[in-house]
Amino acid sequence: MSDTTVPRRRGRGLLLSLGALLAVAVIAVGVNLLADRFLASARIDLTEQRLYTLSDGTKREIAGLREPITLRLFYSRRLGAAVPVYGAYADRVREMLREYVLLSGGKIRLEILDPEPFSETEDRALALGLQAVPLDNAGEQVYFGLAGSNLLDDERTIPFFQPDRERFLEYDLTRLVHELSSPERPILGVLSSLPLNGDPRAMMMRVPGAGQPFQIVTQLRQFFTLRDIAPDAQLIPPDIAVLMVAHAQDLPPAALYAIDQFVMRGGRLLALVDPHSESQASRPDPTGLPPASTASSLDRLLNAWGVEAPSDKVVVDARGAWRVRAGGGDRVQGVDYIAWFNAQGDSLSRADVASAELSQVTFASAGEVRKREGAAVELTPLVTSSPQSALIDADRVRQSPDPARILSEFRPDGERRILLARLRGTLTTAFPEGPPAPPEGAARDPALPPHLARTNGPANLVVGNDTDLLEDRFWVRVQDFFGQQVATPTSDNGALVTNLADTLAGGDSLISLRSRGESLRPFTLVEEMRAEAEARYRQTERGLTERLQATERRLRELRGGTGSGAAAAGTVITPEQRAEIDSARAEILRTRGELRAVQRELRQGIEGLETWLRILNIALVPALVTMLAIGLAVLRTRRRAAARG
Repeated sequence: MSDTTVPRRRGRGLLLSLGALLAVAVIAVGVNLLADRFLASARIDLTEQRLYTLSDGTKREIAGLREPITLRLFYSRRLGAAVPVYGAYADRVREMLREYVLLSGGKIRLEILDPEPFSETEDRALALGLQAVPLDNAGEQVYFGLAGSNLLDDERTIPFFQPDRERFLEYDLTRLVHELSSPERPILGVLSSLPLNGDPRAMMMRVPGAGQPFQIVTQLRQFFTLRDIAPDAQLIPPDIAVLMVAHAQDLPPAALYAIDQFVMRGGRLLALVDPHSESQASRPDPTGLPPASTASSLDRLLNAWGVEAPSDKVVVDARGAWRVRAGGGDRVQGVDYIAWFNAQGDSLSRADVASAELSQVTFASAGEVRKREGAAVELTPLVTSSPQSALIDADRVRQSPDPARILSEFRPDGERRILLARLRGTLTTAFPEGPPAPPEGAARDPALPPHLARTNGPANLVVGNDTDLLEDRFWVRVQDFFGQQVATPTSDNGALVTNLADTLAGGDSLISLRSRGESLRPFTLVEEMRAEAEARYRQTERGLTERLQATERRLRELRGGTGSGAAAAGTVITPEQRAEIDSARAEILRTRGELRAVQRELRQGIEGLETWLRILNIALVPALVTMLAIGLAVLRTRRRAAARG
């Protein structure tokens, strides 16, 4: 072989290598171009609740469109350039809207517009009610909102897409499509003693945020036409699709009869009572004093229908208990208030469409619902307490509750209590004698239909023993965004109530979307460990406090004597008494040491578990990838060795 042959071969090999690299680059670019063209919307959703995959409810809603809808996305490119978070979010909004267009088969038309300053497009965005947000100190305003319209010129808007609500994006978009495709909404009657529509007295006091309607009312108005029912009504109008009775106190017999006959005629009822309304307790009565009564009851109706919802007991639950600040004097500390808790996991029924996909529902001073002995109705639980629950007297939470004392005396009994349930069955009227006499000075409504003694078929009701489901502070956070109120749920109370009203009214297309919006995934094991240790700590603390008080009384007796007058004043502490005092002090020191040991064990257990969780989260995936790579390398080496052999 000549000396020039080797360089030639090397040069030819180098050219082949460069050509191969060039071919790989061309293939990679081609694959990227093809993927961008044909797989632009493709993605893999690995979240447990599949938050980023279009739900069956959205597909059904789009498939059921009867008339075309036009969606106009107003997005200022300057916003994405200045704030990259909005740019990434805008890409996702555009991709999802394009999926809606593809699924609609031409029923949805999409326009993407850039409203530049002082342009006709900006004027159009303002006319449609979209929100302008200042981008910088120079006053330039940008837009990121959606406006939709149908053939009847009905319009719906999302004024501004908030990144905080990204996990609710599909729900917001499908809700807008639903409202445009179904402009007629069922009527939801509301009968309540709570200021669900806002408190005019609080608005007159000009307290920021006070006096506004409850967020649950704002949410329900998106799907229903709400109509207030007077507390002295003798008849529930027949066009009411669903009646919600929430903490309606001291209803007269005529109003109870109206509700009873509404159910007898086949009306759908959502009945919420409460042993203690935290919502009402936090609002003074018209005289400025705390309300005299915070309980509500529909015993006459529910008992006749085979259900009991006692107002003298409250359910307490250690699992999911809220952490509150409590303590007297200068000693304020965090305590688990077990009368306020989040129902999670197996406490939520997975067999009912209204609660199947919920993450957690918050209850506050709730009572239980139970079937009456011998009743023939079917009571299906929707939400229950955990086995770490018990019942306590409602008076303990009504007047100056002591969370630490309640926790220290807490003894779970392993039973689950029903908090919210569906009631089905043939019901008998609570007024077998017929309509009651009208209130004094009032005439009987001439439009009253004939009296019914029972339902013609199985009734469909939902009964719950807590109305604080509706109270904003227990499930939603409302923030001001340049004059717009943005509500971000922290619990699924709003989704649950709306789902229940939807199922009672006969609709369910949006239930799967509302139910999967909240992506909170709590560390339940850590919380259970902390709650158990907290309960032990409070029990020990309570024992310590009692011993301290007893010791102080004994010390006063020893130092002051048990007599009176001059004899008592001249009492001298004997060596035996001194030894008893020293013994009591030593006992206090030992007990405090035990208390510190409980606290130390609590911290060590939780910190150790959190450390292992961090190690698993950070190191597990890289370790698995490394092991997979090593395994593939070993397998490849063995194959090569076998081929050579």
